[in-house]
Amino acid sequence: MRPSSGASIDIRLRPEAETDLAFLRVLYGSSREREMALLADWSAEQKQTFLDGQFAAQRGYYREHYADADFDIIERDGRPIGRFYVATTPRQIILMDITLLAAERNSGLGDRLVRELQARAAREQKIVSLHVEDDNPARRLYDRLGFGEVAAVTFYKLMHWVPAGLEALSESLAAEVRAR
Repeated sequence: MRPSSGASIDIRLRPEAETDLAFLRVLYGSSREREMALLADWSAEQKQTFLDGQFAAQRGYYREHYADADFDIIERDGRPIGRFYVATTPRQIILMDITLLAAERNSGLGDRLVRELQARAAREQKIVSLHVEDDNPARRLYDRLGFGEVAAVTFYKLMHWVPAGLEALSESLAAEVRAR
């Protein structure tokens, strides 16, 4: 995705680097604040140890299973504000993860990035695929942008956005997931 400019802001995607790890840990923790608030009997150190372990596990999983994916940092006016992870296969574009700092959520930026991904998928004649938990606030965004639930996978829902004419491909991919 190319750099794009709003009225007075500059949003860019750039490849993630090792120097981003501290930011990425903070970002990951910010995405789990709701869950951590439920653990009132845990100390701050216990919560941080748990989050660090979960972050490392997720990072390892993504790199093992999606080695060729684009692991991008979202920047606003030159400062990191999120991450955008996308994998591409011959039949689909997989939105692995989009996470924004709390102050950047509900600003329209997620909508914009997903719409740009949908436009790319339409040009390339691919489906956009993602997994989301029902209680994730991003679920409302995906519903609004025309994603449909095609299968339940553990506690996640598999959703597809399907360009016109690819409905049979969507059903084929969903059937493969349900057969596992």
